[in-house]
Amino acid sequence: MIRAVIFDLDGVIIDSEEVWEEVRRGYVAEYGKQFLPDSQDRMMGMSTPEWSRHLAEEVGVPRTPSQVADDVLARMAVRYRADLPLIEGAVPAVRRLGERFTLALASSSARILIDQVLATAGLTDAFAVTLSTEEVPRGKPAPDVYLTAADKLGLPPAECAAIEDSSNGLRSAGAAGTAVIAVPHGVYPPAADALAMASLTVTGIDALTADAVAALR
Repeated sequence: MIRAVIFDLDGVIIDSEEVWEEVRRGYVAEYGKQFLPDSQDRMMGMSTPEWSRHLAEEVGVPRTPSQVADDVLARMAVRYRADLPLIEGAVPAVRRLGERFTLALASSSARILIDQVLATAGLTDAFAVTLSTEEVPRGKPAPDVYLTAADKLGLPPAECAAIEDSSNGLRSAGAAGTAVIAVPHGVYPPAADALAMASLTVTGIDALTADAVAALR
């Protein structure tokens, strides 16, 4: 029986993946650098320490990982304050599922951005637990953030459903043992092996019903 639903943030509640890519590409370009061919795919799901280390040590930005993180997060915060890219139907979906299930949030975004997004969207009160991957040992695709979220909810992962859009997010939720719901992103579609982990795939978050979640497992 599904008793809780754990939401991802980027790509599920806010359409931010393109903003992240634009901001980080622009940032590395300021230093005369450019993404590696697989940088974007690899960074989707990484924790803040992981992607900042990638930009500093592998892409070659001449700043420490901590400085890179501070620089990029400041730019993201400015963008969110100017125009929060909420996905259509996401807020009603959170409220709708919250009427039937306990909700948690497991995001690769930094804590400062999670709190800003939830406050701006009016969703601060919607989640019993919110976690950033910077608060667990490993980012997605490792299962840490979902295992920790389930533990904080006081539930086994098998009684939780996770909503994800990206390859690494789907892999993380699947590895944790949750029921996996895929909401594939149109610009950054998940890999076939990751999508295969989903028990349910919906075309958009606004199409996800409480009855469909309850029918999992």
